Amino acid sequence: MLRYLSSLPAATVCLATLGGTAVADEIMDDIILTAQPYMHHSCGSVLDTFGDDEEQVAEIVRLMAMVSLFNRQIDVLAEVPDEQDRAVIKDEFVEELEDACDDDPGMLLAGAVDLAVKATMQAFD
Repeated sequence: MLRYLSSLPAATVCLATLGGTAVADEIMDDIILTAQPYMHHSCGSVLDTFGDDEEQVAEIVRLMAMVSLFNRQIDVLAEVPDEQDRAVIKDEFVEELEDACDDDPGMLLAGAVDLAVKATMQAFD
């Protein structure tokens, strides 16, 4: 999965996109609706299904990360105001997601993304 995520600028974007907790409910509803068709995928099955389309895999991860950040009420821009630190978040997020998926390829991708978001943000507490 690393080859799909190592160049994932969307990881940084997704961690910063929900920078404010005042995200409109309509926008979040749209994100959730867009993510729903992929929620049944495991780390392995998303690669089996979309492995030839790195952009699609990145988009799926981005959507799931946005849902995780919203559910955890994480304001990345407030918690990590320094732009250089946010660049480090991308690397940390990718590493945490890779670890979760390597540990259990059958884990739901949404769960692996949530674990990665949690661990990434804890590293910056």
